[in-house]
Amino acid sequence: MSGTTTAAALRRRAAGAGANRWVVLVVLCVSLLLVAVDATVLHVAVPAVTEDLKPGAVELLWIVDAYPLVCASLLILFGTLGDRVGRRRVLLLGYTLFGVASAMAAFADDAHLLIVARALLGVGGAMIMPATLSILRQVFPDRRERALAIGVWSAVAAVGAAVGPLLGGFLLEHFWWGSVFLVNIPLMLVSLPVGRILLPESKGDGEGPWDVVGALTAAAGLFAVVLGVKRLGAGELGGAATLLPLAAGAVLLALFVRRQRRRTHPLLDLRMFSRPAFSTSVGCIVLAMLALVGLELIAAQYLQLVLGLSPLETGLRLVPLTFAAMAAGLAGARMLRRFGPRRMVSLGFCLTAGAGVLLTAMGGEDNAPLLLGGFVLLGFGLETTLFGAYESMLSEAPQDQAGGAAAIGETSYQLGAGIGIALLGSVMNAAYAPGLSQVPGVPASASAAAAHSLGEAYEVAARLGGPAGEALRLAARHSFVHGLHVTLLVSAGLLLAGAAMALRLPRLMHCDPEETPSGPASGASPARAGSTALSGPESATSPGQAPSAPASGTTAEASPAPDLGDIPNRMPAQRESRGSGVKV
Repeated sequence: MSGTTTAAALRRRAAGAGANRWVVLVVLCVSLLLVAVDATVLHVAVPAVTEDLKPGAVELLWIVDAYPLVCASLLILFGTLGDRVGRRRVLLLGYTLFGVASAMAAFADDAHLLIVARALLGVGGAMIMPATLSILRQVFPDRRERALAIGVWSAVAAVGAAVGPLLGGFLLEHFWWGSVFLVNIPLMLVSLPVGRILLPESKGDGEGPWDVVGALTAAAGLFAVVLGVKRLGAGELGGAATLLPLAAGAVLLALFVRRQRRRTHPLLDLRMFSRPAFSTSVGCIVLAMLALVGLELIAAQYLQLVLGLSPLETGLRLVPLTFAAMAAGLAGARMLRRFGPRRMVSLGFCLTAGAGVLLTAMGGEDNAPLLLGGFVLLGFGLETTLFGAYESMLSEAPQDQAGGAAAIGETSYQLGAGIGIALLGSVMNAAYAPGLSQVPGVPASASAAAAHSLGEAYEVAARLGGPAGEALRLAARHSFVHGLHVTLLVSAGLLLAGAAMALRLPRLMHCDPEETPSGPASGASPARAGSTALSGPESATSPGQAPSAPASGTTAEASPAPDLGDIPNRMPAQRESRGSGVKV
């Protein structure tokens, strides 16, 4: 290859590797922010929707659940489709559909139209979410820079989940409930042309036909499993509405796995799960979300029903958790380089378990410093875990399978959240109910009704009135705090199991030689061949391989690796705006 050709190739690669890739990161983060906000913004609008549209109980359930159900079930379908037809193309289609569905939801005049609009929002979200991660994987081929980018991405996801209810509350104070959807449209109108101009197109190797039957089988199986898990979370433990979706989903997913193993060109390369780092990262994401969502739900109930805080005061008490998660995301790249995936993820699990144990000191009285310390530790620990797990999972996956790998990670996130509500909610109910079985002066029927939840116990106590009502109220508060302590200890045990699982992750953060991209918009930076684990600055050649000499008649200069400490200075300023998402 001539020196001129080599220089031209380097210039093409550098065109996508300069400051523009950080602009790409900003565009991707705005995309993620919209999806994360939309997942929670409706929660505060449910009473207004109920008053205006008069939905039945089943219709109201589908208004709330259609978005997460559809989104979780289609992540693998659209993640792998992006690998086939182009990730930017799928992302831009997702923008368009998200904007159209937002307009439909904002002006829906009956419950059925709102359900359809929420389902279409779920389709758009399923297009957007894996595409953001897979494009990020493409434009940041250097693992050290990619770790920083994933930290920013995860911090934005944490902000989005937290901002949703606050934004919804603000809009509802000044406008009608449809405004919580209408706010998406101007942002999408900006994101579409900006994304078309700035985002690079990328896709996988494209070998063989896309497995349409496999994609639909996976979508149907995931839909059924997520539906069954949500039924479990609602307390329907043994009904046919719970068991049938779970059984059907398990069968469909088993058929999907069998089909993928037999195909020459599978939709998902399931051999990724044979890599300890990949399969362990997926398991860690499920466990982390399991603990997070269940604990957040119970903590919100404790703050409102036991301490008597208003919804706004409850949201403000949970703000430190979000800020701690943001800090962990932004510091994640440095921590990953210093500690490596194994110690980082294990440390995050241990910090979160410690937060759970610390919060068992909560009682019937408000202890603001204790709650502040516990929530900060909880947010920082969980985001540390999720950051390390996502980064390891994405780095372990082949670049041509980036969309599928991102979809697996997001699906694990959704499943972990659903299982957490079901599992920890069941533990909470099992520990709470026995304390109300024999309250002096309270009829057995009233005790049985109060055992369903603390909110229902307060309603029953108000109807009883007098000494019996007060006795039931105090017993319910005491039983709820006891159940909270038991749930915190169970979650701490699960988190310690996650810390043990994380020991299968690599000890060091290895940076392999980058894959050479094929086009100018790939976003790849000049290859740093021979880079090794980030335990030192030295670069190395393969064992037994001598450094290659320059071609005859040409000269070659080694480009020094950029100073990582300078990366934040080259990033565009970003507004801090997730959950716990944590994706806290």
